[in-house]
Amino acid sequence: MFKRLKDKVIILTGAKGLIGNATSTSLIEAGANVVAVDIVEDTENDVLAFNVTKEGEINKLISLVMSEYGRIDGLINLAYPRTKDWGDKFEDIKLSSWKKNIDMQMNMVFFICQKVLEIMKAQKSGSVVNIGSIYGVVGNDFSIYKGYGGTSPAAYAAIKGGIVNLTRYLASYYGEFNVRVNCLSPGGVLHKNQQHPSFVEKYSEKSLLRRLGTPKEIAEPIVFLLSEEASFITGHNLMVDGGWTAI
Repeated sequence: MFKRLKDKVIILTGAKGLIGNATSTSLIEAGANVVAVDIVEDTENDVLAFNVTKEGEINKLISLVMSEYGRIDGLINLAYPRTKDWGDKFEDIKLSSWKKNIDMQMNMVFFICQKVLEIMKAQKSGSVVNIGSIYGVVGNDFSIYKGYGGTSPAAYAAIKGGIVNLTRYLASYYGEFNVRVNCLSPGGVLHKNQQHPSFVEKYSEKSLLRRLGTPKEIAEPIVFLLSEEASFITGHNLMVDGGWTAI
């Protein structure tokens, strides 16, 4: 069986999440050496405990990987840390909460990219996949939340939009060193028993494929972007959204 990432050393943050778990499985199936990390250790699934919202923890993680493998071939920034008041409506968001979420999500993506990309620059090889969102590209459709009084966090749109364009900047900056940086922007992903039926129904009505995605449908394109099959793709934001942003 062809292993598109055979022996590649890939760091995956947010490995215990819905998409993270599927991505870890797909990476292993592709032959990668996966350094799966999340805020809480999971020995059963070989997930290491590193808090990637903290500068010191990121430095420790990178030192560990370099000590163990001597290189980093890929990085997937999938971690999704957020405050407890993440679901507050716009008019209720505290400035301190806004700042905290920007710091935990966007600023730490900057920092881990800065550290890893310098290693890849020295190697003259490597690939980074940042995770954006449909709401980092287009405006929010708030009608899909009305059936249950929900909302989409304002900071989410700002963070994901920033990550999408940071990706283009990094691709431009490191391209001459044979290092690729891309973004993948998912649409809605079905999380059984975790999403209100009204949201699932309304989201599906708008999606061109009339449904939400599955975790595996996000994981496999991530693997593709890391692989040599995508060797001439950089600075791209791959929309994996069932056609949500096509209309």
